[in-house]
Amino acid sequence: MTTKYKPINTKTDLEKITRDLKKEKSIAVDVEADSMYHFKEKVCLIQLATKKEYFVIDPLQFQDLSSLNILFSNSDIKKIFHGADFDVRSLYRDFNIKIKNLFDTQIACMFLGIRETSLDAVLKKRFKISLNKKYRKKDWAERPLPEDMIEYAVKDTIYLIKLAEILEKELKKMGRISWVYEECEILSKVRPALLNSEPLFMKFKGAGHLNRKSLAVLEALLQFRLSMAEKKDRPLFKIIGNNSLVKIVKEKPANLRQLEKTKALSQKQIEMYGDAIVKAANNSLTLPTADLPVYPRRKAQFLPPEVPLRAKAVKRWRDSKAKEIGLEPSIVCNRSIINSIAIQNPVHLKDLSKIKEMKKWQQKEFGRDIVAILKNETHKVNN
Repeated sequence: MTTKYKPINTKTDLEKITRDLKKEKSIAVDVEADSMYHFKEKVCLIQLATKKEYFVIDPLQFQDLSSLNILFSNSDIKKIFHGADFDVRSLYRDFNIKIKNLFDTQIACMFLGIRETSLDAVLKKRFKISLNKKYRKKDWAERPLPEDMIEYAVKDTIYLIKLAEILEKELKKMGRISWVYEECEILSKVRPALLNSEPLFMKFKGAGHLNRKSLAVLEALLQFRLSMAEKKDRPLFKIIGNNSLVKIVKEKPANLRQLEKTKALSQKQIEMYGDAIVKAANNSLTLPTADLPVYPRRKAQFLPPEVPLRAKAVKRWRDSKAKEIGLEPSIVCNRSIINSIAIQNPVHLKDLSKIKEMKKWQQKEFGRDIVAILKNETHKVNN
C-alpha cells in the first residue's frame, strides 16, 4: 500500500510545516544517514509524522534547517524516536539541533521488560505489522531516491505515536514512567565524540594486548587506511576490515609475497594497497625503540579486601531484584555503578547522590536496599 507523504525540499516548505506542527502534542521522528557508503557520514533524510500526516525532509537540497531546531527545542511537543542515540548525535553534529522532550520507545520497551526491542520486532508483536528492511543498508545520499526507499523511510515513523501512547500507559501502570522520562532526558543530551590527537590504536579493539612493535605497525596501517578512506570517500571498513588488519599486524609481511600468504586481503586490495601496506609495516619495524608507541596503562587502584565483597553482595542483590521485576540486570544497576558503590560504601541514602553514575530513579527505587546490604556487609567484616 502506498503511503502518502509531503516532501520538504526547500527552506520555505520547512518553515511552513514548522509553523503547522507547533500545534501538535507529539511528533514521530526518524533519520537516515549514509555511514555505510561514505567516509564522513551525514544525515540524508529526516522523517516526521503526526497522527495524520507524514513529512520527508531532504537536508541535501538545502542547508538552513534552523526553523527545524525551533521545533525540536520546543518542550511542549514530545519528539518520539525508536533507538534515538544515533539520531540525537547526528542531528546535533550536522545541524546543531538540540532536542527537548524526547521519548524513546526502545527505552520504554526495555523498561517494560521486553527482550526484543528492535522496531520491527515491537511492531510485529504489538500491531502484527512487518517492516520491509531491504533498504536498511542502501546509500541514502543517492539522488534521486527511488520512491520505494522513501516509503520505507516513512513507515519507520507511522506507528511511533500510537506505540508511545500504549507504552506510556503500561509504564504508568507499573510505576516506571518516571524512570523512562529520566533516561530519555539524559539521552537527549548525548553528543558526538570530539576529535582528539590520541593514536588511532587507542580505539582499536585488542590493541592493548600488542607489544610495542606490533602497535607501531597497527598505527601505521590505521593511518594509511584513514587517508585512503578520506581520499576515496569510503567508510573505513570498505578500505580494509579490522580482522584483515589484525592478520597483517600479526604476520608483519616484509614483501608482497608474504602479504599474499596472510590471506588477509583480496587480490584487488593487494593490487591497490599492497605496496603501501608493506612499506608502512617495514618503516614501522625500523623505528628506534625509544620511538615505538606505548599503550597507556592505568595503575591498578589499591582496594581494601572488603571492596570486592561489597561488590559481590550488591551484584547478588541486583540479579535477584532484576529477576523479581522482570528487567535486564544492567538496567537495574550496571557494573560501573556496582563498582562505585562498593568503593564509596555509602552509609546513608543521601550519600548515593555522590555516585555520579546512579540515576535519580535508581537512588529512589533501590537506595534503601543498597544501603542496607552495605551495612550488613560492614557488620560481617567487623564481626
